[in-house]
Amino acid sequence: MSFSSFTKNELSRIPIKNKCCAKAELAAIVRMNGIIQINGAYGISLKFTTENAAIARRIFSLLKAMYNIDVEVMVRRNKQLKKNNNYLIVVKNTRATKKILRDIELIKSNEYDSFHLDYSISKSIISKRCCKRSFIRGSFLGGGSISNPEKTYHLEFVTNNEEHGKELSNLINSFGLNSKIVTRKENFVIYLKEGEQIVDILNIMEAHLALLELEDIRVLKDVRNNINRIVNCETANLGKTIDASLRQIKNIEYIDSTIGLEKLPKNLLDLAYLRLKHRDASLKELGTMLSPPVGKSGVNHRFRKIEEIADDLKKERGS
Repeated sequence: MSFSSFTKNELSRIPIKNKCCAKAELAAIVRMNGIIQINGAYGISLKFTTENAAIARRIFSLLKAMYNIDVEVMVRRNKQLKKNNNYLIVVKNTRATKKILRDIELIKSNEYDSFHLDYSISKSIISKRCCKRSFIRGSFLGGGSISNPEKTYHLEFVTNNEEHGKELSNLINSFGLNSKIVTRKENFVIYLKEGEQIVDILNIMEAHLALLELEDIRVLKDVRNNINRIVNCETANLGKTIDASLRQIKNIEYIDSTIGLEKLPKNLLDLAYLRLKHRDASLKELGTMLSPPVGKSGVNHRFRKIEEIADDLKKERGS
């Protein structure tokens, strides 16, 4: 099961607490997923399609809880792709359909005005904070998705109405989030891409199990990233230590082959012998071996002196 399906299944099991929130959730689902079908001169029906059985049950439950009407549920086998079941939920009764559409303010007049629909989000539907949360939840159930957080952080809502998209984005952002809109083909996509903001919107929608799962993944990813950074840093430092050690050994061997190491001052001679004996040691480790011990900067200073002597000898001999 995908993380998106896991999240939707959890949201679909949230108890329907009161009618105002049920109305807000249904209003969002209709705007995102509802299909209004004209039947003859006066007939009208409302349809929903989904491949998620939990969402189909949720829509059925909302309609029964609010209107106690006859709702048909049909299951069809999808012959394409993975051959998942396709669930069709239908309200055939014209009077019931009209009442639903008026209640959720998708149509606001007694007449259909050439079936002009208003996809804006009515303030009366989301007047309470709990209803705002329910509307966002319904929008996700009707047209949302979330990527596998193991791979990337991305949550989106897809609508084909620009006005509805802008108002849904504003509603989401009223909770202190920063959703943005992009056009994809003929649709408008409201999206969040930051892990922390996706955690917040899961909390707003009350997807607490999905939230905990995502937080666990975020922690593991942060630990892995920190370990990788430490390993990369250690690898880089080790590479620098080895390069410096090879350069120091080369200078010491050049001095030894030309004038002999015995010509070096005692503090440089002692360090040169230690470097030849401990080729992989760091500057700090070499400093602790000296008597008396010398700090890292002091060891580095002495190696610079050795390098200067080697450079001067090369210039004198033209090598």
